[in-house]
Amino acid sequence: MCTVIVHIPADPGGTVRLLAVRDEDPARAWDPLGPWWPERPGVVGVRDRQAGGAWLAADTDAGRLAVILNRADVVPDGAEPLVSRGRIVLDAVAGEPIGERPRTHGFNLVEVDAHGASVTMWDGEAVRRVALEPGIHMIAHDDLDDPATARIAAWHEAFPVPTAGVADDVWMTAWLDALERTSEVGPVDDRAIVRDNRPFGYPTLSLLVCAASVGADGVRVRYGEFDRPGVWNRPTLA
Repeated sequence: MCTVIVHIPADPGGTVRLLAVRDEDPARAWDPLGPWWPERPGVVGVRDRQAGGAWLAADTDAGRLAVILNRADVVPDGAEPLVSRGRIVLDAVAGEPIGERPRTHGFNLVEVDAHGASVTMWDGEAVRRVALEPGIHMIAHDDLDDPATARIAAWHEAFPVPTAGVADDVWMTAWLDALERTSEVGPVDDRAIVRDNRPFGYPTLSLLVCAASVGADGVRVRYGEFDRPGVWNRPTLA
């Protein structure tokens, strides 16, 4: 039940900004942002140690970034094992397309490069891809900008639009300020972005934040963890 906020500039050559909050079971080990895949030079990401894939990854040479969010689906756990969704992120930053019927559970894949951003949604029945128009967008476990998702309905307008050419420290600070304000509802409120999902039947809590700028001058990603899973404290992004 992760959350991603993206700003697409009106200028087609402008910089795309992204803030991603990761929800995961704290008992499932991960590695922080780093170059964990020697077979993929130039790629850095947040690695899932269990499956070896990535929640978020960026290819600094190619100027691509991708992050994946789980979503509900109708895919059964049959005799043929399903593929980890984390491999899709690594394939995406390598420029490899998604097939018509991925052998994974459902996902929302956000992809960003110097030309803009898109979201690919797989619900077990069909793959849909939507190019993001200029403006602020949010996505979680349902559709892009879905008003039926409580946190999107509550906070879609909470993140200020970055001005052209603004320094990363400035817009990231403003968006962390906005994220802090959203946390006032508490982590178990359905509107929460920094979340404790256990009351909803999932063992996942918000663990970390990544912020990124993607444009003609490349990809810049920063990473910070919460001191306590599922509880707001302002992370230091580095």
